[in-house]
Amino acid sequence: MTQPPHPPQGGPDDQPYGAPAEGYGAPGYGAPQGYQSFPGYGAPAAPAGPFYLSVVGQEYGPYDYAALGQMARAGQLKPDAPVRAADSQQYFAARDVPGLFSDKEWLTTALLSWFLGQFGVDRFYLGYTGLGVAKLLTLGGCGIWALVDAILVLMRKIPDAEGRPLR
Repeated sequence: MTQPPHPPQGGPDDQPYGAPAEGYGAPGYGAPQGYQSFPGYGAPAAPAGPFYLSVVGQEYGPYDYAALGQMARAGQLKPDAPVRAADSQQYFAARDVPGLFSDKEWLTTALLSWFLGQFGVDRFYLGYTGLGVAKLLTLGGCGIWALVDAILVLMRKIPDAEGRPLR
């Protein structure tokens, strides 16, 4: 019995499963230097290596990814703070570090809270489905809950449903 012929070598199909190809999905595609993408998806993975912060011309660090996340949740790290990876000299905004800040915008949340907060749209937007339904059924707690939520959003005290601060 003869064996089936092998596929030609050198084509795009002979890469191991999950190996990134050139272009879309390749490591670092679409992300600041120092990041790697999930193979085939183009979405940045958790950043590797330590990070350095620039505050008023002074560089602080190194910080690992977990430390940056704690600083962001505590309000010590703002979305527009300049950050760089250890293997790069180029700074970028902290909001560009994947998973550090929410994908929800603060201004959008504030506008939704102000204009449609009585119907719970702001809570639905942030991912709090249960609170959104409760707010909808009570018409924002007769307006009191809606007003309190609007103030909390304006003060940046409400994170998204995953606990990440808004951009």
